[in-house]
Amino acid sequence: MTHQTSSHHPGARVVVLSGNPRAGSRTTAAAVRIGEETARFLGSEQPVETIELARFAAEILADVHATADEALRTVAEATVLVVATPVYKASYTGLLKAFLDLYGPGGLSGVVAVPVVVSGNPAHALVGEVHLRPLLVELGAVVPTRALTLVESQLTDLDPVVERWWNDGGRALAAQVASVPADLTAARA
Repeated sequence: MTHQTSSHHPGARVVVLSGNPRAGSRTTAAAVRIGEETARFLGSEQPVETIELARFAAEILADVHATADEALRTVAEATVLVVATPVYKASYTGLLKAFLDLYGPGGLSGVVAVPVVVSGNPAHALVGEVHLRPLLVELGAVVPTRALTLVESQLTDLDPVVERWWNDGGRALAAQVASVPADLTAARA
């Protein structure tokens, strides 16, 4: 990447949430790369945390879901949440929806979210804007940038796509992170 670190938020906690129903997916790998770039761009000194819903999918709909509860806390405590999903039936995955449905109103209040959508077809370019963004906003998250949409052919070389996305939305993301109160950012670190 050629852009410079534009801000210094050493306490920013970046969490990647992958809604792909397969562990170790290309969606997760792309989201982790975007999360790492986000942390670098923000000057965060915190390690990027990754939650793959596929690893505890069966638990999400169970009566008792200790692993999911821990993941819910981690996601809600993120400064920046990279939410990634492949396109299934022209929308996000049911697994991602089932997990996010475990939150009550405002469950992601104060979280800055980055929707990431991976699609096999460029015709699904608006899935992040039309479906995922409203879901995140409904939960109280702030989404200051356009969703980052990747087609499968771009997964082998993410740098140009992420670079363009940062050039378009990086300042807005950094400004939103800067507006998070310092005591809240410190509490999330």
